[in-house]
Amino acid sequence: MNKPSDEQLVAYLDVELDGDYRNQLDNAIVEDPLLSLRVQWLSRSNLPFKNAYDELAQQAPLDRLQARLDAIPSPEKPGLSRRWFIGGAAAALLAGGVLADRLFLGWHAAQSNNWRALVGDYMALYVPQTLDHLPTDEASQRAQLRTVDARLGLNLSPATLKLPGAEFKRAQVLEYDGVPIAQIMYLDARHGPLALCVTRSNQGSRALEHERRHEMNVVFWTEHEHAWMLIGHVPAAALEQSATLLKSRSIG
Repeated sequence: MNKPSDEQLVAYLDVELDGDYRNQLDNAIVEDPLLSLRVQWLSRSNLPFKNAYDELAQQAPLDRLQARLDAIPSPEKPGLSRRWFIGGAAAALLAGGVLADRLFLGWHAAQSNNWRALVGDYMALYVPQTLDHLPTDEASQRAQLRTVDARLGLNLSPATLKLPGAEFKRAQVLEYDGVPIAQIMYLDARHGPLALCVTRSNQGSRALEHERRHEMNVVFWTEHEHAWMLIGHVPAAALEQSATLLKSRSIG
C-alpha cells in the first residue's frame, strides 16, 4: 500500500476509516516499525486548545474598541448603543475566527519551530528492538545517505559518521510541516538507540550546547546552513565527545 498521510493515520486512530483500508493499515503497522512509530507519536498528540482559547479571552481588544467607539456619535436608530456595537464587533471577530486563528497559529508555530522537541518526542518511542533487525551493509547505508544528501545539501558517508561503541543502523528523511529532518540512527551497545539529526538553519555557526529531553541527553550545534543534534541515553560527557568527533570530520 502507499505511504499513508498523517491525516489518514489520525482517522485510523479515531476509528473513522472503512474496514478494508483499516485492515490494510493494521497489517502495515505490524510489518513497518517506522509506521508504527508514527502512529504512536500521533496517538500521543494532545494540543492544548483550552489553553489557547483561555489566552484568547484575555487578549480580546475590548478596551481598544471601547476607546475608538467612544468617539463615535451615538447611533440615531433607537435601541442601538455603543455597548451593542462593542459586543457585536467582538462577537464578529470571535465568530469569524480571526483572533482564535492568529492566537492558535502563533502558538503552534512556536511549538513546531522547536525541532529538537519534535525529535525528542519521536526518540522517546525507540527501543533497541526497533533497530536491531535492520541491515547494516555499507551499500544500504550509502544509498540511504544519498537520499539525505539530496534533500539537505550534505555530503555524508558511513566513514565520517562512525561513532565509538555505536553501530550505524539507518539513515532516513522525516518531514514536519514541509521541513525535512534527517535522522541517522545508531544502536549503542550499552545505552540503546542514539540519533544524529540535522535540518536546515539560518542561524549561522554556534558552539556545542547541552540539554535534556525525555530523560535523554542532547548535544546540539549549528554550522553554516545546518542545525545538528545528537540525542540518546549516552552520558553527557561521552555524547559531547561523539559530537566533537563528528564536527572534526566536517560533517557540519
